[in-house]
Amino acid sequence: MNTIITGSNGYLGQFLCNFLSETGIQVKAISRGINKNIRINSQDYFGVDLTIEKDIFSVISSINPDIIIHNAAMSKPDFCDANKEACLLQNVSSTKYLLEAAAKSHARFIYVSTDFVFGEDGPHAEDSLPAPLNFYGETKLMAEELVKKSGLSYSIMRPVFIYGPCYEGMKPTFLHWVKNSLENNKQIKVVDDQKRTPTFVLDICKGLHAMMTNKVTGNFHLAGNDIISPYQMAIKVAEILGLNASLIEPVDSENFPEPVKRAKKSGLTCDRAKRELGYQPISFEEGIRLTFAL
Repeated sequence: MNTIITGSNGYLGQFLCNFLSETGIQVKAISRGINKNIRINSQDYFGVDLTIEKDIFSVISSINPDIIIHNAAMSKPDFCDANKEACLLQNVSSTKYLLEAAAKSHARFIYVSTDFVFGEDGPHAEDSLPAPLNFYGETKLMAEELVKKSGLSYSIMRPVFIYGPCYEGMKPTFLHWVKNSLENNKQIKVVDDQKRTPTFVLDICKGLHAMMTNKVTGNFHLAGNDIISPYQMAIKVAEILGLNASLIEPVDSENFPEPVKRAKKSGLTCDRAKRELGYQPISFEEGIRLTFAL
């Protein structure tokens, strides 16, 4: 399968490019600027600004893909709220351009969305009613609707709180921040009144590969089974790595005033993915061990 992956320089994008390449899939990576993934050959990388319509059509027509996995997005909720016009352009307009280009190439379309399309009372099922609490979630939901109305063969994948190992040059994940802080004997405050279902990055890669090979359509959630708070995550990291957990102080989200609203109880259930894809996410404890190669 000749497969385009947008947002290839990002965290999930890099893992996804590498994982799918290792399965024999022909991956074409698209991101803004220079290629940051040393495992992607220069001839398989295309530096494209997805907000420029003509550039999208040019690169898609030259590649003529079988599948487009649209992973690129402006994904920081606070930044999205402060830069709404740019957020609309990157999250909604670029999706529209890609869908139109995909139609000309008769490509299947897999859209990487987010749990932020939902509100409170999680974990949410694939058929739960979306109710975003902030502008970032609203734009991702707008893009989902464009995908559904496109007339293409499509799938929508929603992840939540992605974690895992870090390649050289990547920004540290939450787990790495906890480890580095405790190793430096630094006291940290971590929110304990928000629940998530953290997802190991390679579980997402395996789930997306199954979505591709099984040619499924509709909504799929790829998340972990554990419903825990960031504080509980941090404590588990300390326990497994043998670090000083007393340095971790549980606090309410009110201690960290944020410009945008976030759900107190979010997360996703993955019943459809388990049933139709054989999706079996690892435990958070196992994910920690794999993150730090234990």
